[in-house]
Amino acid sequence: MKKNLITIISDDDEGHTILIKKNLQRVGITNNILNFKNGEETLNYLNKKKIENLNKNNYLLLLDIRMPKINGIEVLQKMKKDRKLCAIPVIIITTTDDPKEIGLCNELGCVDYIVKPIDYEKFSKAIYSLGFLNNQ
Repeated sequence: MKKNLITIISDDDEGHTILIKKNLQRVGITNNILNFKNGEETLNYLNKKKIENLNKNNYLLLLDIRMPKINGIEVLQKMKKDRKLCAIPVIIITTTDDPKEIGLCNELGCVDYIVKPIDYEKFSKAIYSLGFLNNQ
């Protein structure tokens, strides 16, 4: 695993966050896992890091859609319109399997869309495809 990877989980459900962290550990990602409970906190963090210089680290965002304040689709839209944040890979992890939302997230630029409960095989393939793990 790349030592400078920072994984961000943006999910307001603590139980889902715990399960996502367990899946990250199973796939080999254990360091620098941050959790934010809504889209506003997530964007505030990313905008602060953007000013400090995002290039020092590799970021991965695991993003729920249904969150308070700013939802996941709005977060994805704002990130993909920002020339510095748009390079951060975003995997949507959510409870909805609505084809319209899946299509919208794909159009906006998410790298994968995973429906909860998380299928470990799909999750691990999505993580490995990003190249953050050395032994693939």
